[in-house]
Amino acid sequence: MFKGFQHNTIARDLIMKRTLKNGKSLQFIYTGRTTSEFHTPGNSILGNSDNAPPVAEKTITCDDLLISSAFVYNLDEVLSHYDLRSEISRKIGYALAERYDRLAFRAVTRGARQASPITKTNFVEPGGTQIRVGATTNDSDAYSSTALVSAFYDAAAAMDEKGVSGDGRVAVLNPRQYYELIQAVGSNGLINRDDQGTALQSGQGIIEIAGIKIYKSMNIPFLGKYGTAYGGTTGVTSPTNTGSFVGPTLEDASGASTGIQNDYGTASEVGAKSCGLIFQKEAAGMVEAIGPQVQVTSGDVSVVYQGDVMLGRLACGADYLNPAAAVELYVGASAPSAF
Repeated sequence: MFKGFQHNTIARDLIMKRTLKNGKSLQFIYTGRTTSEFHTPGNSILGNSDNAPPVAEKTITCDDLLISSAFVYNLDEVLSHYDLRSEISRKIGYALAERYDRLAFRAVTRGARQASPITKTNFVEPGGTQIRVGATTNDSDAYSSTALVSAFYDAAAAMDEKGVSGDGRVAVLNPRQYYELIQAVGSNGLINRDDQGTALQSGQGIIEIAGIKIYKSMNIPFLGKYGTAYGGTTGVTSPTNTGSFVGPTLEDASGASTGIQNDYGTASEVGAKSCGLIFQKEAAGMVEAIGPQVQVTSGDVSVVYQGDVMLGRLACGADYLNPAAAVELYVGASAPSAF
């Protein structure tokens, strides 16, 4: 289960993560900038007269226990030609990883639309950034390699201008955007030429754009769904037979939703125009009270039911931290609203 979780979550290593002990929430401190001045001989040095740098506190609360479970019937194990428990355990890990990433990426999306929590007069810190991909109102702009590359450089410049560290900058796109970039990078420096043949074939060829390392995920908010959207003006035809788990519609995950203690926004708030995220590690934080764990029944319970319940569990919560470190890519005439 743990390997299944580790191999399928990417957000865990891309944002701030802290372990929560003996409490329901954790505070993250965000410090603004201060000023410098020349010293006048004979004057006492008692600190900045503006009481800078200003400090803002961000509290992230742990959501309710997240679980994924399955019942394993003993007879099924006896009659199967494979290790049934390891297969089910791995799928439980996949399910937890999927929800973990979705919450983290929705937190980054929310942060990209916020002003800074530090609003002290003359010390107002920069907030989030939203960058339009393409120049038309068509959703298909989200798949234009030319428009995406331009958006990456705009995002890098915006983060530079807002004083965001260049260390740990990443982007998360949907798979078709990622592969569109790979197909269009023959001579523009986005791929390591020494590894070009192998890299192109493996689908892992893009190193970075403007110092931003690129990942692909089916768990980012994308045109009102998760990961991908078919039909309409997206310019993408469904490969058919996609099943129930490809491109599901965004669910409501606001603070009013059952089990949710942080605000990840409703489906309408996240909106139908978001199409990618670029951010630095400080953009969002995740607190974990219970890391990914697996539990299995045994003893009398197994005798009574002639099988075991396998349970994967995780207790965590996410929210944005430094909005200046978050950039949302969108298509259409107007940027999605803050929530």
